[in-house]
Parts: sequence; C-alpha cells; structure tokens
Amino acid sequence: MSTADVLAEARRLVDDGRAWKARDLLLEHAETDADPELLRVLGHVLHGMGDLPRAGAIWFAAGVKGPEADDAVAAWREQSGDDFVAMWRALPEPVREEPRAPRIEALRTKALVADPKLDAPPEPLVRPGELTAPDAEKTWDDDEAGGVDGAQVIGWILAALFVVCAVIGIVTVLGWVVPS
Repeated sequence: MSTADVLAEARRLVDDGRAWKARDLLLEHAETDADPELLRVLGHVLHGMGDLPRAGAIWFAAGVKGPEADDAVAAWREQSGDDFVAMWRALPEPVREEPRAPRIEALRTKALVADPKLDAPPEPLVRPGELTAPDAEKTWDDDEAGGVDGAQVIGWILAALFVVCAVIGIVTVLGWVVPS
C-alpha cells in the first residue's frame, strides 16, 4: 500500500468516526516510512484523540510548527521529564535513521550525552552451558549489578526467625527449671 493510499484510507476512517483505526493504520506505516505528510496526519489523529504527548513526539519528528504542535511537544517533553533518551526512543524508527533532520540529530546528541550506549545493540543473554567468546565466563545467573539474591534474603530472614524462636524457647525452659 503506497503512502498516498494509506493517507486516503486514514482520512476516510477519521471521517467515518473510526479515528482509532486510522491511528493504528498510520502507526503501522510510520514504523517503516518517515514520510512527513504521514507523520503530520498521524499527529493530527493523535491530537484529535487527546494523546498530546504522543502527537508531540510525532509532530516533532515531522517538523510541524504552530500553536497546537507547540503545546503537544511541550506535553511530550513534560511526560518524558525532558529525559532525552526516552524522547529519542519515542520517535519512530525511520525518523531515527540517517540522514536525520538537524532537530532529530540534536535530540540524538543530547540522548547520547545522557546514555553513551544509546546506539549499542543490547547484549545477548548467555545461559549456563551456552558459552560464547569473548564473554565466555558470563552466565545468565551472573549478577553484574552486585544486587542481592532474593533467595539469600529469605534464607537470612528464616535464620534470624529460628534464632529468635530458639532464644524464646530457652528463656521459657529456664523459667520452668529455675524458680523465681
């Protein structure tokens, strides 16, 4: 389906009172097509549905200007707390690909400052028995963050409970044996 066909179908759906269906159609195509007109219409549909933050992200990606777009972009920034990494990831994938518009590149630069690994592919999870170089010593169970294992916490709680019960038991038995 061409972009023109998608836009015509989306407009028909909006006119028929099925904005949600138009939104879904446009979102699906926005994941493979960075056409500014498609993004502009998607922003209008989202705005009409009351989803200002999402409309703001889409209109920012499309470079739409004006009071409605400015309000929506402000809502998007507020919702994300000006977290540039979250804002970067809110943009459709084709918009993030090169070549990028200067405003998109500026957002990417700010996101990279916040998270230098932004563009790095995620590390695959290595399960025990699936050793791969160069991280052959890493396993799925490794806790790189140095966190606490839940089973250890439960074990320590049970051990402490056992000690408390033992002390109470000894005190009770001593109370029976030794007269006051």
